[in-house]
Amino acid sequence: MAASVYLFTGPEFGEKNDRIDEIKSELKRKFGDVEFYSWYASETNVDDVIAQLLSTSLFSAASCVVYREAELVKKKEELRQIESWIQSSNSSESNNTLIFVSDSYSVDSKLEKLIPPANKKVFWGLDENRKEDWVRNFFKKNGFGIENDAVSLILDMVENDTASLKSECSRFFYCFPQNHIVSVSDVEKILAHNREENAFTLFESMTDLNQIPSKRLEVALSIIQKITLTKNSSPVLLIAGLSSCFRKLALWHKIHSNGAYLDDFALKKNGFSGKTMRAQYERASRIWTFGQASAIVSLLSGTDIEMRSSGNAVQDTQLFMLIYEIIMKNGASCSKYDFSN
Repeated sequence: MAASVYLFTGPEFGEKNDRIDEIKSELKRKFGDVEFYSWYASETNVDDVIAQLLSTSLFSAASCVVYREAELVKKKEELRQIESWIQSSNSSESNNTLIFVSDSYSVDSKLEKLIPPANKKVFWGLDENRKEDWVRNFFKKNGFGIENDAVSLILDMVENDTASLKSECSRFFYCFPQNHIVSVSDVEKILAHNREENAFTLFESMTDLNQIPSKRLEVALSIIQKITLTKNSSPVLLIAGLSSCFRKLALWHKIHSNGAYLDDFALKKNGFSGKTMRAQYERASRIWTFGQASAIVSLLSGTDIEMRSSGNAVQDTQLFMLIYEIIMKNGASCSKYDFSN
């Protein structure tokens, strides 16, 4: 019996999540009651994942762990544990499933070799010439029309993966009657004025080159306040999102370090699939160097550890200081608060 282990990579979140949902549905049909877990490598150790997969439950016949940020799984001991579990599952009647997920195009080669070829898939982002058609078709299928300029504006404002596009475009269906033709003013009204803030919109605000650092800090802190006031807000997830952005910025610097021209395929292969994303990381690279981006990743990791040990009482203060050190100090720790820049 082959181990139920999968590896899904790439930036196309919509199709990737659809495939994960298919696997979950298959497990429900096969086993009935199934326990599902979704963990991040930056928050949950491989030890805990394997312990869960090896455990038995009195209430369900199977369990499924979706382990995200799989690009972080690199340590020899982690890989040894995963290989050992796969080998034991191959020789037993284990009903448990492990799904590795990464937004990058690849993971550590040693991890990739552990996954059966049939259970691996790269979910590429939409090609530039397919994005506009996808948006038009999505509106058409739901009984709406949309102007060409409105399509372009949506693609400028929304991450160009199908999950984000589907979520944001669906807002229009609750605001207008069917057969309505969505205009540029509709897009500005619905998306610009009602956008939900998160780690990625926070990062976007921090890369605004039209603002001086102190103004970027002011805007970023305002976004932090909005996020922390929302229901079920999580500082840990916020830091994980920012960490992902700054790791990606470090990668941007790395692939551009020799000054060579990178075509669309090369950028796409490294996870920079859309014009909007590329423009954002180009701006960010003019604010933070490779060394500063790496220092910020370490700063985020350190703040995450502090928050987990200090509790909720000082989390807001820790977040504010974190953003101050990123924007005003470029990742350096500060002993004195300075708002003069």
